[in-house]
Amino acid sequence: MQSRDSCACFFDRGLRFECQQCGRCCTGEPGTVYVAPDEVKAIADSLGLPEEAFIADLLYPFRDGYSIKEDKQGNCLLYAGGCRIYPVRPRQCRTWPFWFKNLRSRYAWKQTASQCPGIGKGPVYTRDEILACMREHGSGLKT
Repeated sequence: MQSRDSCACFFDRGLRFECQQCGRCCTGEPGTVYVAPDEVKAIADSLGLPEEAFIADLLYPFRDGYSIKEDKQGNCLLYAGGCRIYPVRPRQCRTWPFWFKNLRSRYAWKQTASQCPGIGKGPVYTRDEILACMREHGSGLKT
């Protein structure tokens, strides 16, 4: 019997991706950007804010952690012509676009690529790297 990771996938030879910081996944429609409790300090530090101020001003409680607040148009408050916290962005953002919903089929990947200009550019992520991102994301949250 094959393990789940040994199945044939359309991305067995890898996929190219490099974030273009275009903001398409950060702006324009409401969503939830989950921030785990263990991610708060690094993000607050990168913004030069005390954790308490970061939480009060830019986050709201969600599940066992937080979500980043948005403006009325659904834009992430930490996106301003680029991600203000890119080096320490939440796990959910770091693993994009390698989420199960985007990789469940070649068709789903092509649909995602039509919205994300970083797909098809940059380095090749190996199958193992892609599966690791999928496992790391693992939350099932929608954006």
